[in-house]
Amino acid sequence: MISQQGLVLEALLSGEFICRVSNEDSFLYLQDDKNAAQIEAQLNLLNRTLATAVEGEVYFAGYLALADKERKVLERQFREITTNLLPLTEWLLLVQETSGKDVPLTQGAAIRLNELQTTIEDTPALTEQLAKISAYPLFNSTSKTVDGQIKQIFKRLTELGYLIKPNPEKLIFIATGKLDYIYEVIRFIDETESLSLTEQADAAMQQGSLL
Repeated sequence: MISQQGLVLEALLSGEFICRVSNEDSFLYLQDDKNAAQIEAQLNLLNRTLATAVEGEVYFAGYLALADKERKVLERQFREITTNLLPLTEWLLLVQETSGKDVPLTQGAAIRLNELQTTIEDTPALTEQLAKISAYPLFNSTSKTVDGQIKQIFKRLTELGYLIKPNPEKLIFIATGKLDYIYEVIRFIDETESLSLTEQADAAMQQGSLL
């Protein structure tokens, strides 16, 4: 049976973002300085390092040193993130609008799919907005119905680690720390908007907390 240390290493090396919501056992394991140091030592052997975001609320694996190979990987990852920001932010705004709250969706927040769907179906403007969002390549929905569109969006967001569905029998989703990480990326891009995409990626690499 694989140890907790092995599970944490496996998750980090597979590109997962570990937070209290997405993987509480691994998150608490990394909260222990001794455990984090052991994970760091193991990652260093593979030119990786234990990185954090959102004031230590999210853990992920970054590169320890950057050569041309690593730089190309990180530039591609940064390009993918920036490409997905528009559909993600539009979806977040849609959820915020339907909830009637002034605060954005953050780690630990619950979304009840049925309530969200009812609100959207009762508001033509939101129905139109949902159709637009669902058609983005990130979600790639071909459905013409609100039910089909919204379920495809939630399916993709769960696959990508932005949401989890704790109970398979209930249509309740919980936001993970990866969403908070995206807010940090958005702020970073806003602060470096005068730079080209490649320069932004390079700056993010040097900062060490985004990629």
